[in-house]
Amino acid sequence: MKSHRNTLVAAAATTALAAGLLLTQTGAGNAAPARADSAPSDIKTVSSGWSIPWGLSWLPDGSALIAERDSFKLYKLTQSGTRTQVGTVPNVVTTGGEGGLMGLAVSPNWSSDHAIYLMHTASDGNRIARMTYDGSSLSGYKAIVTGIKKNKYHNGGRLKFGPDGYLYATTGEAQTPDLAQDKDSLNGKILRMTTDGKPAPGNPFGTLVYSLGHRNPQGITWDPQGRLWEAELGNSKYDELNLIEPGKNYGWPTCEGNCSTSGMTNPKRQWSVGEASPSGVTYADGALYMAALKGERLWRIPVDGTSAGTPKAYYTSSYGRLRTVETVPGENALWLSTTNADNNGGEPDGADKVFQVELK
Repeated sequence: MKSHRNTLVAAAATTALAAGLLLTQTGAGNAAPARADSAPSDIKTVSSGWSIPWGLSWLPDGSALIAERDSFKLYKLTQSGTRTQVGTVPNVVTTGGEGGLMGLAVSPNWSSDHAIYLMHTASDGNRIARMTYDGSSLSGYKAIVTGIKKNKYHNGGRLKFGPDGYLYATTGEAQTPDLAQDKDSLNGKILRMTTDGKPAPGNPFGTLVYSLGHRNPQGITWDPQGRLWEAELGNSKYDELNLIEPGKNYGWPTCEGNCSTSGMTNPKRQWSVGEASPSGVTYADGALYMAALKGERLWRIPVDGTSAGTPKAYYTSSYGRLRTVETVPGENALWLSTTNADNNGGEPDGADKVFQVELK
């Protein structure tokens, strides 16, 4: 026990330093000073002609790397809208549904290690891989986590570095609900790991598993105090916004939304699936911004400590299915992407866009 406590103390001691290095990864603290009365205002198209842009992560120069789910291609997009293909990620397959090239996280030490991390579907299941992007080309594929079951739907897929310096991943239960409650399974979980894919120090079960009882989580972000928030697609009743704590059980499949079952952690907010079906989530200006797929809207949820206030919807049905939202480094603004060219959107390839949303 003494060793475990020391590990936790050491991890906590690195948080403040790591947070300063990871602003472009977490979305917490990288915008202009927070204003509780801010809200989305002007919106403009940064880039069009995309086909299911899924993962998005910032480079130190203020441009973004963006992954297309079904083409397996990786692009660099500048804030002025210049798009350059970086390469195609190997070993990726589709599932005919939600699988493919999903989450993307640029190393917080990219300037020295040139590492990027990708979550994708492979022939043997979902996996997390590390590659090298030297600023012009993509190389050096290495799988660092395997054994995550895949299915046509419910593959999770989000990757982000946390303010503690570790890599976090969301996994779906691969249409096998009982996996979400199985501590020995990597499915239906939030995972926390080192950059080599090993369990991070202080993980509650000594494995990669950080929290369990998730159905299909596709959004994670941190507030300025380092609290982890998660957006999760429900089944037929409720989608969820959860405040994640290590070792906690978030209910699926026993609970969908709020319930009174002992040992289960209730969401901070819930929505009908027609209003949300959330994917990405980010923090800015005193609130969480959550992109909704079926709901075709951007939700703003003010947060105060561990409480989530009354949500308000923006852009309802104006731009279709909203997949990923991230805070723009150094600006009080968001980037917001659509995935209308997927199975549910029904639009042709090239129909998707990346927008910039000003917060005023």
